[in-house]
Parts: sequence; C-alpha cells; structure tokens
Amino acid sequence: MKKEFPKKIIISRTDSIGDVVLTLPLCAWLKKEFPKTKITFLCKNYTIPILSNVEFVDQIISVDNFVNSSESEQIAFFVDLKADWILHVFPNKKIARLAKKAKIKNRVGTSHRLFHFFTCNQKVSFTRKRSSLHEAQLNFYLLQPLGLKKIPSFFEIRDIHKQLRPFENKLPNELSSFLCNQKVVILHPKSQGSALEWPIDKYISLSKSLVSKGVGVVFTGTENEGSLFRSLIPEDKLIIDSTGKLNLQQLMFLISQSNAIVACSTGPLHIGGLCGIQSIGLFSQRKPIHPGRWKPLGEKSQTLVYDENCKPCSLGKMCNCIEKITIDEVINKLSY
Repeated sequence: MKKEFPKKIIISRTDSIGDVVLTLPLCAWLKKEFPKTKITFLCKNYTIPILSNVEFVDQIISVDNFVNSSESEQIAFFVDLKADWILHVFPNKKIARLAKKAKIKNRVGTSHRLFHFFTCNQKVSFTRKRSSLHEAQLNFYLLQPLGLKKIPSFFEIRDIHKQLRPFENKLPNELSSFLCNQKVVILHPKSQGSALEWPIDKYISLSKSLVSKGVGVVFTGTENEGSLFRSLIPEDKLIIDSTGKLNLQQLMFLISQSNAIVACSTGPLHIGGLCGIQSIGLFSQRKPIHPGRWKPLGEKSQTLVYDENCKPCSLGKMCNCIEKITIDEVINKLSY
C-alpha cells in the first residue's frame, strides 16, 4: 500500500551523463504513480541538457549554483525547495548532510553508505556491484519507502525516448547538411577513462568499411579526445571529425538525427539509447561493468562482447577481451 501522497521529491543524481540518463525511468515511473507530485532533479551543470527535454521532470536544479555559498545559504536553498522527500540516487555526503539540516522530512538512501546512517531516516538495503540487474532497475529499490515495491523489468522501462520532447537543432551548417544527404553512423571512440575501450585502429577501420558502403561517419568526442586520434581519421567526403566542436546540446541533436552510434560504455552511447536510435555498445563481460548492468536503453540498442563465457571476466579479473571484438561483428549488428 502506498504511503501518504508526496508533494515534492528531489532526485539527487550529481554525477555523469550516462548515470543521469539511466535515472530517467525512475522519474517517469514516479510521475506515473504520483501524477500530482512535483519532481525536482538535482544535477551538475553539464548534464542539464539531458533533462531539458524531459516532460516528467518539473524542475532542474544544479548543485553548481550554490557550491561556493556558505553552509547556511546552502541549507536555506534546500529549505526553499519545500520538498518532503529526497532520494539520494547518487550518494553524496555533503548533499545528504544538507538535506538533513534543512529538515527534509523523508531522506532516502542506500544502507551501504555509512554516512547515510547519520543523514537518512529511510535506508534501503541493496547492492549494485554484485547484482545481475540493470543500473536503471537498481535505482527502483529507492522507491520502496514510498510504497512502490515493484522492480520493473528492463523491457518495461527501456523505451523512455517515447516520452521526450524533440531536440532543438543548433548544429553547424556543415553537419546539418551532412545529416540530410546520407545515412550516418556516429563513432565515439573514447570514454574519458570511464570504461574499457575498443582500440582506435578498429574505429578507423570501421569508418573505412562504412564509407565503402556509402554510409556517412561522424567522429565525436572532446577536444582532448580528438587530439589522440584526429590525425588517424581518413580524409573522405563521407567522414566528418566533430571532436571538440559540439556542446552537449548539439551532440544530443546530432545523435538523435543519426542512424546509429557505436561506442563503449560511455555517456554518448546512453544518449543514443535515450534518443531511440540504434546504439551498439562494446563491452567487457566482467561484473560490474558488463552489459547486463550498463547496456543503453531503447528498443534498438544492442551490445557486443567478445566471449560471453570469458573465463577471466567470469572470475572478475582484469581482461582486455573487448579488444578482440571484430569489425565484421560490429558491421553485422548495424542496420542502416
């Protein structure tokens, strides 16, 4: 049985792009269960574009807006939000402490963080590292104090793209016309160190294979990432290097208008799933970084591992088997 009707819930997720994307199904589920509840999403500045096209989030607040304020001002900030619930989806000691000092009535967090025993009055016991559930599913454990006990299947929450507003086009003219003239596959080779990566030379070979089939290719990444492989990108009218040229909002629109994206377990791959395009994720089978935990959302998303029964991966050992995934395997997954 559900508890009292929540008036306003803060979802605290102040980490990376992919993690924010995989928290959106929880927000949509909450809105469906409690249509009159106001949902405030607490995030970092750089993930705001992810949330700006989401209809089931009523308010977006960046922690960067008050990070340099005094503690009393920060507490007052939380008091002014007038929330009766806060869900610490991403455990953050400072935010947990501020929420308690602001006397938010219901403060929910995992019991696997020691500081939550002093800051949260509703603690849920579950483990992420050893679980076979997807990250988006694991977030649902935090809804139990609200009387929502069900952990939905991945298939029940994967099609979140159907609840988004259209993205706004602010691309450079070169990219806009490129998208209009042929099918396009995005290649995002790097991950800023957040994941095991497929070798650069294989992305380069994949781009040549796609071009030979008349498919356009756009390489994406930050300026620093682009500097690591830009010199290797073939010169071809069907290949564009956009590294270091796009902000997150532009990258999201580019991905939403492309036919597919190929990447390892990183933010742009999850944006592809969020946009509902074909998203090919290249993974290691080792827990907790396996595709069962981190595959992108979306019905068109697919994942590749070198060997589902890789012995080192099954033992939790460091393994570079992702590097053995072949270009042909990726090509065979793509439909354009």
